[in-house]
Amino acid sequence: MNKILTVNILALVLFTSINPAYAENASNPLAAVNNTDMRLQYFDLQGSADRYDFWAADGAVMLTPKLKLKYEVHYWDTDVTGSREGGLESVHVKPIYFPEKMVGMLGEWKYKLAVGGELIIDGGNEDDGIGSGSDQIAPLVGMALARGNTVVVPLMQHFVDIDGPDVNTTAFRMIVIQSLPNKYWAKLDAIVPVDWEHDNEIPATIEAQLGKMLSPSFGLYGDALFGVGTDRPFDWGVGLGVRFNY
Repeated sequence: MNKILTVNILALVLFTSINPAYAENASNPLAAVNNTDMRLQYFDLQGSADRYDFWAADGAVMLTPKLKLKYEVHYWDTDVTGSREGGLESVHVKPIYFPEKMVGMLGEWKYKLAVGGELIIDGGNEDDGIGSGSDQIAPLVGMALARGNTVVVPLMQHFVDIDGPDVNTTAFRMIVIQSLPNKYWAKLDAIVPVDWEHDNEIPATIEAQLGKMLSPSFGLYGDALFGVGTDRPFDWGVGLGVRFNY
């Protein structure tokens, strides 16, 4: 019996070490995971327009234990111009670095810091109401705080244009992820951008997500999205996602 127990423990340790996504949720942008999601979101825009945002890829790969590369590919379908149009909205590449010396305890919370940046390449379909028309870079700094089954992630990111219309926006983001029984999870993601180019507009949004890992490598989730304030980019939205961990 002791030998069987020892073998089971060693198998669990090995499984967790080669499958870090089993312990960390890929909805956390600072999680050390390898994953690819496919997502579809519908947005009810102000007025009578709407938009579908198909995330052809939303994922990450750990290049080293300290360096993560996130990526996103967005395809929009919208009638914001008065006629139905579809096209590539943007491609995002986001390297994130975790300094080893900045991992430790903060009271009862385990924390790790992260620094990185994001390159956003616009799809060039702004005449169809798709995208901003600007290629951008966006340095970021964030922290992941974990205690029990709860993870809290405050992030700050500043977006500036490198080509196209002017962009000068600082985004403050707060993510809370709660692990639930039976491999369910809940996530709340609030983003408060301040657009310095347009009279300090604040197109704030909130996303609520509920998901379940059906196995260590496959999960499903749904999103409910809400625009906040008079500068909100949309009124409400819903979404579905499929997750592959590897």
